[in-house]
Amino acid sequence: MSLEGKMLIGREAVSGSSTPIHAVDPATGERLAPAYAGGTQAEVERACALAEEAFGVYRETTLEQRATFLETIAGEIEAIGDELIERAMAETGLPRPRLEGERGRTCGQLRLFAKVVRAGEWLDLRLDPALPEREPLPRADLRQRHIPLGPVAVFGASNFPLAFSVAGGDTASALAAGCPVIVKAHSAHP
Repeated sequence: MSLEGKMLIGREAVSGSSTPIHAVDPATGERLAPAYAGGTQAEVERACALAEEAFGVYRETTLEQRATFLETIAGEIEAIGDELIERAMAETGLPRPRLEGERGRTCGQLRLFAKVVRAGEWLDLRLDPALPEREPLPRADLRQRHIPLGPVAVFGASNFPLAFSVAGGDTASALAAGCPVIVKAHSAHP
């Protein structure tokens, strides 16, 4: 796992141009490298514009494509291995078993959302047939389904560096619904 202190905007790793922050090891008070320079208003606006641009394409992905995407994210998190746990321990002071459990929860949430997406029941599809003979006026058929509405902003929590952070439940549910995500990581564990 290589930490570069960069933001991911679209498909690019970008060096921020705002005041940098460092994670701090709560056990020692040591500042951890690398520094993460925050995004300026222009960089945030660019991320928002790219998310809006991606929305039209991402919302039309098939349920199978979305489910596979969520499962791939879970697999990639697991593939990082022990380095992720060690870094989270250094940034949060949380014990290994807690963070290993949280990683499991995070990947479990992603896989659960993948199953829910594949099942499709969450779309709540409804079709009320037309009633051409209805009095006093005929009724056209009525159709309903849940649809994604647009990009989602997720703000990482300070007390759950994995399950309620970049790849946590808020992100997983938005991606499952067909919404691109913009994440603001918590400054305690960038």
